[in-house]
Amino acid sequence: MTRPVLRGLGIAVLVIGYSLLAHYTNQSADRAQLGIVVALAPAFLITLLLAWRSPQRIAMLALLAGVTALLAWQWSALTRNVGLVYWLQYMSMQLVLFIMFARTLMGGRKPLCTHFAEMVHAPLSPSHVVYARLVTVAWSAFFAGMALVSTVLFFLVPLTTWSIFANFMTWPLVVLMFIAEYWVRRWRLPELRHTHILDAVRAFRNASARAR
Repeated sequence: MTRPVLRGLGIAVLVIGYSLLAHYTNQSADRAQLGIVVALAPAFLITLLLAWRSPQRIAMLALLAGVTALLAWQWSALTRNVGLVYWLQYMSMQLVLFIMFARTLMGGRKPLCTHFAEMVHAPLSPSHVVYARLVTVAWSAFFAGMALVSTVLFFLVPLTTWSIFANFMTWPLVVLMFIAEYWVRRWRLPELRHTHILDAVRAFRNASARAR
């Protein structure tokens, strides 16, 4: 297997494994200790990576250590509210993605999907520019909708039901969104029918790599 394929398989295994473990810890209050560790681990690791790469590394690592000490001090309170911690983690992710797309629609900024499209198809035709803006609106609405549905489910249904949505339906819905966008793009922009369904994914990945 090629390196990209192995990397993709590794990421898929991690995502599926994390989802299974998170759902497992949501099924019983006896698993609250493990649940808090699983719920906080992604945010901790991402923050640690950002702090390590920050020009103010020492200060950021010290801040992270302080937050970690605070969480340890409040560990009992966290374990009594493990479901709430999971919901806050999920909401944070969806809202960050919503803001990342939606903010580019305001103040004369270039819509994020226009930027992605230019990485693959530049220069863009006028119709493609309009379409890319609409796709940015669609992704903004998608992440806002995910946050809203998650909130409604969290407060109205048992935690295990919410966990099924958060852990097992989020990624399939994202994949369906990419597929739907691909077929709409082929319909609205027939001159781009030769493009691959993964072009948008590659553009996002390349943009993320450049940002790092």
